[in-house]
Amino acid sequence: MDEFPTEFSASSVTGAIVVRTTEQGLPVGITVDREQVRRDPAELAAEILRLCRKSAKRAGLARRNQLAEAGFDPALLAATGLPTEAEVAAAEIVEEQEYDTEPDSWLRSV
Repeated sequence: MDEFPTEFSASSVTGAIVVRTTEQGLPVGITVDREQVRRDPAELAAEILRLCRKSAKRAGLARRNQLAEAGFDPALLAATGLPTEAEVAAAEIVEEQEYDTEPDSWLRSV
């Protein structure tokens, strides 16, 4: 069996914010573009938290796939509570629709 990764990542739609997390979604690294630092702190924190959750869901899916490849029974996989591919995809679609990812203004400082 291949070694399971120790870090996972997720990024904002624009790529301006990238988080690296543990399998459980705890951040181990955050990269934020300079323009993003000027955002409202609560909004920036919410985006980082959303990306940590996204990373954790993807890690859970990767773990589920690893266990399936190792021959785990589908009933046991269901009992783990690890997300399915459909659940992760649906959650990401809902998050993107609910979360305002468009900038407040298209103007930028020069």
